[in-house]
Parts: sequence; C-alpha cells; structure tokens
Amino acid sequence: MFSRVLPRIRSTVASDKWRRPKVILWTAAVVVGIGFMLALEVAARGYGVPGPITNQASEVIFAPKSGPLLYASMALTMVVLTWRERFIATGVAAGIDIVFFLVRWLLDAKMMFGNGALWVILGCAVVAVTRRTGRERALLLKGVGLGLLLVAGRKTGDAWLLITSKTRPMVLDQYLATADHALGNPSWLVGRLVRATGPVGTHLLDWVYIQLAVAAVIVTLYQLRHVAAERRFPRHHLVRTFLVIGLLGPSIYMIFPVVGPVFAYGTGAFGTGGEHWALANIWPDRPPSLTTPHPMVYDEITPRNCMPSLHTAWATAIFIHSRRGPRALRYAGTFWLIATLSATLGFGYHYGVDLIAGVVFTLTIEAALRTYDLGWDRAGIVLVVHGAAVFAGLLLAYRYLPVEMARHPWVYGPLLLMVMGSVVYGYVRVDRRWTPEAASPRQPERRAERHPELV
Repeated sequence: MFSRVLPRIRSTVASDKWRRPKVILWTAAVVVGIGFMLALEVAARGYGVPGPITNQASEVIFAPKSGPLLYASMALTMVVLTWRERFIATGVAAGIDIVFFLVRWLLDAKMMFGNGALWVILGCAVVAVTRRTGRERALLLKGVGLGLLLVAGRKTGDAWLLITSKTRPMVLDQYLATADHALGNPSWLVGRLVRATGPVGTHLLDWVYIQLAVAAVIVTLYQLRHVAAERRFPRHHLVRTFLVIGLLGPSIYMIFPVVGPVFAYGTGAFGTGGEHWALANIWPDRPPSLTTPHPMVYDEITPRNCMPSLHTAWATAIFIHSRRGPRALRYAGTFWLIATLSATLGFGYHYGVDLIAGVVFTLTIEAALRTYDLGWDRAGIVLVVHGAAVFAGLLLAYRYLPVEMARHPWVYGPLLLMVMGSVVYGYVRVDRRWTPEAASPRQPERRAERHPELV
C-alpha cells in the first residue's frame, strides 16, 4: 500500500515545489500591474484628465475609443471557449452593440461599437468566478486577463504619452536629426516617396499604422488556436512580448524625449505641434543642415514617443512570431513590418535611428523572455547582454556623438547597420538552437504519421 501511495506523495510535493515559485511570480506581477495602473491613474488626474482605469470603465456604457480593439480583445478571450460558446458570445456582443447603436442614434450621441465585446469579456469573468471551478476557472480567467490586458495596454500607453508631454518640456530632436545624417536622412526621403504615392498609398499606410494591434491579435490567435482543445496556454506567445515592449518602452521616452521630424521640422500632426514650435518647416522637402544640436522646447501636448520606435518594435515582434505560421501568415507578417517601417518614416513620426533602436529593443526583449522560459541558458544570457549593451550604446552615441556620426556617414552609417545586424544574427543563431526541429528538414514519411487534428 505504501509503495503505491509514496510515489503520489513525492509527485505532489515536487509539483508543489514547481508551482509555488510560479504562483508567487504571477501574484507579484498582478500586484505590480495593479499598482502601476493606480499610479498612472493618480498621475493623469493630477494633470486634470481621466486615467487608464477611468477611461476603461467608461467604455462599459459610453462610446469606446476603438471598437476593433475591443473585438480583437474579445477574440483573445474566446480562445479558451468551445466553438458553440464562441458563437453565443459573438451573438451576444453583436446584440448588445445593436442596442447601444440604436440608443445613441436616438440621442444623437457619438457613434462607435465595441461595448458588446467588453460586456462579453466581463461576463466571462463573472461566469469563471460563479460557474467554473479548478483548472477550468483558471483557464477562463486567463482568457479574460489576456483580453483585458490588450485593452489595458492601450489605455496605459495613452496615460504614459500624456505624462511624457507634461514632464519633458525639452526634446532632443536635433540630436537624432543630426545622427540621422549617417543614414542619409531616411525620413525625408521616404516622406517624399509617400507623398508621391498620393491618397491611395497614404491611406493604406495609415490603416496599417493604426491597426497594428489587430495584426498582433491575428498572429496571436494562430498561436493560441489549440488552447480550447488542450486546455492550456503555450509557454510563449506574442502577447507577452507586446506587453513587455509597452511596459518598458515609455520609460525610455522619459530618458530620451523626442517628438519626431514632422513636429520638430514640420507643421505637426494629430492636431498637436505646429510651425511656431518647429525649428524650421522643412520636412520632408529639405533635410536639416549640419549644426551643433541643442535641446529645444516643445508644447505640452505632443507625446515624446520616438526613441525607440515602439511601432517598429511591435511590428518586428509580429514578424518574428509569424515565422512559425503558414505561408500566408508569414507573408502578412512581412508586409506589416515593411508597411509599418514605411509609415513611421513616411509620415514623419520617426527618424531612421529610432527604427534601428526599436529592432534591437525587441530582439533583446524576445531573447530575454525565451531565455527565461528555458531556464536562463548561457547562449540566451549572452544574447540578452549583447542586445542590452548595443541598445545602451546606441542611445549614448545618439546623444553624445551625433555630430561625429553626421560628419562621417560612410563610417557610422554602415556601423549602425552592423551593430543592429549583429543582434539580428545572434537572435537567429540562438533561435535555431532553441527550436532545432524548425531548422531540420521535414522527413516525408512523418507526414503520414501526423494526426489530422494537429494539421
């Protein structure tokens, strides 16, 4: 009898030892996240505007800022549901939105959909607490958390951008514009190309730029397609990388505040900035002349959100995670990366050096997350340290060596691309070690052994 019971006891104890650190880590992450949201709420209210918590709560009743984002969040939540439950949830969300639409139409209020999707997500949370138990409750709550995290990330990002504009009156655009001479001033070049494409190219790039989160959801849904059947989430997926990028990126904004070429050298965008704030109205017609850079004062509305380019970082993450998908998804990931890079430069939102920093930033974060999952192996640690060192070196060079970089473009331009390429090469090489089955050729006879449900 004891010989049968003892292995179970040992297995339970070992499982508890493994789960305890994981529970502590998740608990700490939740506490830190809630504290972070509360801090942003207090900071935003200190500037006389509602914070992320208030903005999110108001969307239960009032018109949401982005309906597609809420439905994308609901889609993430539904990865844990059966197909029957998904059809019911979608129908309920659509029905609620129709009611809200009619009421707003009668009251002549602002029109936008998405309330129904948010109600469904919150309803799933209620069902998880009141109708589910054990692993099923935990799984459904993870799905709810995944959906709400996407929305919360958008709201906290808006609050972060407000704080950067209020607390950093001086911007460092002249430094990046000078350093950008080493790359041939790509924002000015691409800006003229986008202008030449006319309204078609402009509208396409603008749509890609705005709907970046929806593209991320599409890739994530592919990665999480087996969650409902396997009743568990994969160890690593795109949402993790997205959230860490959004959490760490704005802190760099505070260190290196930059508004972008269309603001510092143009007439502004999104109703902020203007020629009276700009150093000169020359974007994208004429690159700035080479002078000694200085910090410059800018308005208290425009976000200081250029260094690094988080749109480039997120698009790079989408590209990386789409590599494991089918051909159509890989093509879509490549298109989204190229289109996002074109939009960030062509609309004057970023300098070329921002994009290089964004790529290095993402690869370092992605390597750190995967190294953590694999137990901090030596190759992963080396890559993370290398990526962090390159990123720090880029920031220091942009701040203290921009004139030297501009005076010797044939030296520093290739050098910038080489240091970025070293991180890219390091990630590809280590990624092949982490996933050797992806690099090895598929054996023909194994295709017949694959179960149809796993294809």
